[in-house]
Amino acid sequence: MNHIDVELSGLKVKLMEMWDLVEYQLQSGRDAMLNADQELARKVVKLGKKVNNFDVKIDRMCENLLALYTPVAVDLRLVLATLKINANLERIGDTAEGISMFVQNRKAPFNPEILEITKAVVMFDEALAMFHDCRVAYKSNNTDQARAMLKRDKTLNKIYRKSESIIAKYLRDNPDSIEEGLTLLSIIKKLERVGDQVTNIAEEIIFYQDAKVVKHKTKKKDKNNNNNQEE
Repeated sequence: MNHIDVELSGLKVKLMEMWDLVEYQLQSGRDAMLNADQELARKVVKLGKKVNNFDVKIDRMCENLLALYTPVAVDLRLVLATLKINANLERIGDTAEGISMFVQNRKAPFNPEILEITKAVVMFDEALAMFHDCRVAYKSNNTDQARAMLKRDKTLNKIYRKSESIIAKYLRDNPDSIEEGLTLLSIIKKLERVGDQVTNIAEEIIFYQDAKVVKHKTKKKDKNNNNNQEE
């Protein structure tokens, strides 16, 4: 292997280490939410510093690669994609922290009824599955699997769009559960952002492998579909 290949290999390894850590944060955030596990929630928040260190380290590795080796073609796309994937991983870590901060203030688990009617657990599980599968797509250079993320994000969006009215009705019937309902709505909003961030990562995998930019095309297509539905 030449020098740039060695550096690129090291960059991928470091990114995978960060990916594993953020996945642990997200999974632990789910477990903490379901069990009102304040200790686990605190651990997720504490890991945020470690994720931030990865973020800075990977950024510097990318900057050094660009400065020292002036990569071109697929190597350049890999470095550029890594910069953006790194940023999205850091944001997902922040989201897991945010969810865990809500859990730290709860003394009891959420009422199973509100979890059921909002499909919050279904949403969390799908966000986790998307995050895991996107990692597999990156490691296997599978752009078909990456493209599947763009469609799967719609599941999270549907749950999110319905959640506000569902929780509002629940709170009208259960006025003593206002804090619980508002907290769960905030968590659902954060999970919707995880879907967006996983989609961003998937788009970078496609860019790196196929040299195709799908980001704005995807948004334009979704906007046209929404307009057609309104008509």
